[in-house]
Amino acid sequence: MKPFIFAAIALLLTSFGATVQAQSDVKVEVLAKTSKSWNGQPLPNYPSSRPEITMLKVTIPGGTRLPEHMHLVINAAVLLKGKITVVSEDGKKLYLSAGDPIVELVNTWHYGLNEDVEPAELIVFYAGTPNVPITIKKSSAK
Repeated sequence: MKPFIFAAIALLLTSFGATVQAQSDVKVEVLAKTSKSWNGQPLPNYPSSRPEITMLKVTIPGGTRLPEHMHLVINAAVLLKGKITVVSEDGKKLYLSAGDPIVELVNTWHYGLNEDVEPAELIVFYAGTPNVPITIKKSSAK
């Protein structure tokens, strides 16, 4: 039985050989690897509970200022297109252009701003835990 399985696998691999590219064509680029957020503050320790991963695609129209908010979990993003300015509660600013990564602030009030006329688009990855909101708005935290 084992020889038959190996033969079947070999046949499948060779039949797909024309459409599968060699592994040497794969390109890996590290966009971010850090234990700190963009303002230099250390990221918090992970809680000792089951993780919950959330991935969002966010589109921010041109001329839009997001409400002041805080992330309660570690998150990172890549700006796919457009430009964004992130402003922390102490006035520090981070300017992002298409292709830039960001390791976001955790437990710190901030907001994003798209001063361009074109929409900005980003993919955000949140590493949270069940029943913990990924983001809260300042007005709802009072």
